[in-house]
Amino acid sequence: MSDGAASPDLSAEVEGPHEGGFRARAAITTERGGPRYGEFSEQVRTLMDNVRYACPTPELVDELIDTLAEINDKLAAARIDEWHSPSGTRIDLPARGNINLPPFDVTYLNDDGAFATLTFRDFHLGGNNAAHGGQIAVAFDELGGYASAVAIQGVSRTAYLTVQYRSITPLNTPLQIRTWADRIDGRKVYVKGTLHDGDRLCAEMEALFIKLNPGQR
Repeated sequence: MSDGAASPDLSAEVEGPHEGGFRARAAITTERGGPRYGEFSEQVRTLMDNVRYACPTPELVDELIDTLAEINDKLAAARIDEWHSPSGTRIDLPARGNINLPPFDVTYLNDDGAFATLTFRDFHLGGNNAAHGGQIAVAFDELGGYASAVAIQGVSRTAYLTVQYRSITPLNTPLQIRTWADRIDGRKVYVKGTLHDGDRLCAEMEALFIKLNPGQR
């Protein structure tokens, strides 16, 4: 493992325009959605957290439905295609601004793989204040894709992904996640990963990613 001297260069995730996997370089930006898009995303995450634990009265439910309907009408009027949406392209924001993903910040992205700090929030609850196993798999899938992209300098799709859950993964705790290409066999990229809470191993991952041929989705 390197000493982490190379900082992440997410613009190197792909070779060129495509319609699958990571965004093309031309699509990566820190401007879409404006300077407060990160605050907007955080408010949406907080909404998801609060909904997960809230038990509103029937009266409050009626009020919130009206409020949410108004918000959804405004957002529907601003919808565009996935390739030009800020979500998933804002490399300056946690998880590239994609609220579908547990928020993470990439620390290093180099030949040794991807290194990131990741936090599962209230919305990701599985039970007993622990993260849902499916959310852990989502995190591994996303960061595994980073490792695959670096290894092959191209775009890939997940063929399979297996997670071994070693101990409880806590919520609202900064965790360390690492993924790396263990070996490459033609278009096949075998990726491994670990998730730690300090020195404690929470989960391990093994996955196979397949490099896309030109024109494949």
